[in-house]
Amino acid sequence: MNYEDIWQIQDEITAAVNSLGFSLWDLHYDRASFAFHMELNEHLPDEALSSFFSQMPLAADYDGDGSHGSVFTIYR
Repeated sequence: MNYEDIWQIQDEITAAVNSLGFSLWDLHYDRASFAFHMELNEHLPDEALSSFFSQMPLAADYDGDGSHGSVFTIYR
């Protein structure tokens, strides 16, 4: 994946997160796993995860809580 594609997908993810009223602490692409790793500034309650996943532009997995908020892996 080239940098232009990565930036475009990061913009789509950021827009989706912001539209739900959350903000990002970290979002980066990991070339080794071909996935994006994202940490929010907030910890999402379990009941909010289903709604959150339905708004993501790509498939995602919940990885638990990080030091700043909920952590996800987003697959291309």
